[in-house]
Amino acid sequence: MLNALLGEKLAIVSSKVQTTRHRIKGFLNKPGEYQIIFSDTPGIIEAKYKLHERMMQAVKSALEDADVALLIVDANDNLEECDHIFQQLHLKVPSIIVLNKIDEARNGRIAEAELFFADKPYCKKLIKISALQKHHLHKLLAAVIEMLPEGVPFYNEEDLSDLPTKFFVSEIIREKVYELFQDEIPYHVAVLVNEYKEKETLVKIQADVIVQRETQKAIIIGEKGQMIRQLGMMARKDIEAFIQQKIFLELFVKVRPKWRDNDLHLREYGYN
Repeated sequence: MLNALLGEKLAIVSSKVQTTRHRIKGFLNKPGEYQIIFSDTPGIIEAKYKLHERMMQAVKSALEDADVALLIVDANDNLEECDHIFQQLHLKVPSIIVLNKIDEARNGRIAEAELFFADKPYCKKLIKISALQKHHLHKLLAAVIEMLPEGVPFYNEEDLSDLPTKFFVSEIIREKVYELFQDEIPYHVAVLVNEYKEKETLVKIQADVIVQRETQKAIIIGEKGQMIRQLGMMARKDIEAFIQQKIFLELFVKVRPKWRDNDLHLREYGYN
């Protein structure tokens, strides 16, 4: 949804749950009219590792800063479960229920969701969209603008985000891990960009793909390096599209046992 609203791919996308780990701010600017700062946060989960605790802290800080909360519901989700999560947030700001994937909704599902959320105290408005098909995004935008307080822009109107390019490079590489590898591998992986050097004709990037076990390292490298080469090719294509420059990408796979519960490693990998 963030990508669709901004017209740029800032947040990585995967069919797997818990893909988002950081709070990503994206700026939508219409000079002279508005600047909207969207915060894309991790999904709400029960914390099992220190990594999860950092993710939930990102959600908390985003809610503390927000003027409006967008509570996104998949049209085919369990509505009772969504309601339970939303009630636990104890929101102090007005919220909009965003009913997404209406293009995939089962018969009667949209009307059922509208009726279900109608009397919820946290639901000031319900907007039906399809982020993938870009249906009704203008209605969502209008509803957000209507609820936002007036003020001066926080950020330069030329900026798209407050995060550095290196962050988005690491996220693109991580997205390709989600695409290429199944089961638990993506959840055990972090990406650290060690080098980002702009040269005359290209950008040289060196990044480490961090895993927890030697067996995971072997899977990511693959037989005769086949998988790591494929990962590099896929990532390079998207990074070049993102920064609009040719790149030379070098990837290494490193093992850091239990990094998800190690404060030092978490800080090093950007989970502050």
